[in-house]
Amino acid sequence: MVPKLLLLALVLLLVWYGVRFVTRVGQVHQALRRAAEQAAMNAQGRAQPLQAIATEDLVKCGVCGAFVPAKSTASCGRAGCPY
Repeated sequence: MVPKLLLLALVLLLVWYGVRFVTRVGQVHQALRRAAEQAAMNAQGRAQPLQAIATEDLVKCGVCGAFVPAKSTASCGRAGCPY
């Protein structure tokens, strides 16, 4: 009885580590493929560099509560709008 349980435990451990190994190999393969694709795109000059995102200051309208750009403020159309 005990040898059968030990054999079952050994088989379960082998399956568990086998699944983990296959999963890890797949992850490494995907990472290498992505790196190769990125290197190919960079070599061809098609990769776009990251561009800085322009930010703009906003001000809150005291009447409607909407935020509008500080440089090009426009009226919200409500009476008493300061813009």
